[in-house]
Amino acid sequence: MKIAFLEDDQTFASEITAILQSDGHDVDYFPSGRECLKALNGAKYDVAILDWEVPDMAGTEVLASLKIKGNYPPVVFLTCRDSEEDVVSVIESGADDYIVKPPNPKVLLARINALYRRHHARLSSRDTSVYGGLKVDFDKRKFEIEGDPIKLTEKETDLALYFFSQMGVLLSRSHLTKVVWASSPDIDTRTIDVHVSHLRSKLKLLPPFGWRLISVYHQGYRLERLD
Repeated sequence: MKIAFLEDDQTFASEITAILQSDGHDVDYFPSGRECLKALNGAKYDVAILDWEVPDMAGTEVLASLKIKGNYPPVVFLTCRDSEEDVVSVIESGADDYIVKPPNPKVLLARINALYRRHHARLSSRDTSVYGGLKVDFDKRKFEIEGDPIKLTEKETDLALYFFSQMGVLLSRSHLTKVVWASSPDIDTRTIDVHVSHLRSKLKLLPPFGWRLISVYHQGYRLERLD
């Protein structure tokens, strides 16, 4: 099994890598969230193990960015955070499992292997969502209005899919920068504003059509369904 492993503590990473390799797994270790995300977007992995608290890009932000692109491997969080709220939050955001540090080696291997088996035993596909005349196909990364395909740029598509996956949630510009523009973290916030404006126009995310993509002053954006 090929595993991508995000962890900024090199000593702990070496210990976990040795455990995984002892079970015959091929492990690519990344101390940086952006490095890990780049690798996951560019190569095929069977499982991703993510730490939550990584300085440059949190594991939760890596997961959010993976969900935009689709076709990502099963994700396990391996983290010190052990509150019930944290576990529920990560699982509901799309993670497949959650393991608290330090893990028992046998339990870690058993859960990683079980996750791999479950993932490859099921046909996993996200549903297409339909909102009135607007159709959002997450798997194919396509949008239609009244049956007519809407042409978006790749980055507009990334941003739109993330808004629809986080409907009703206030998303800060800094968060959108990390999740949607992960490879270009220093972009001007006006770039986000321009892309949002394009989405309002192209996807008709306006009150007359039952939508509101609002800008909250000094905070960010929120997509709302009005009916």
